[in-house]
Amino acid sequence: MTDSACCPPLTSGAISAVAAVDLAAVFKALGDPARLHILSALIAAGEQICACDFVAVAGKSQPTVSHHLKVLREAGLVQGERRGTWVWYAVVPSRLAEIRRALQFEQHVSA
Repeated sequence: MTDSACCPPLTSGAISAVAAVDLAAVFKALGDPARLHILSALIAAGEQICACDFVAVAGKSQPTVSHHLKVLREAGLVQGERRGTWVWYAVVPSRLAEIRRALQFEQHVSA
């Protein structure tokens, strides 16, 4: 006989399957050092940055930077606003807040 009352169910507090797929896409987007560098520069700036400025930040060519920004945009981490020829990027604060919440783990300790 198994005592199922000894521990909470494994699914208690776990994220949903849909949320796990979404979060995995975010982690995949963040799995590249250049993208992490770009995102950290945006967070540090606290304002919009022109796509042209990321060439120096990331140390990559413009086409490569554009690809990395596209991946970050598709993951919902950044948003862009076209101004003439260039696109200005900013962090999506609500998306970062979602990620922070997903990474907070509560420990339940029984006495």
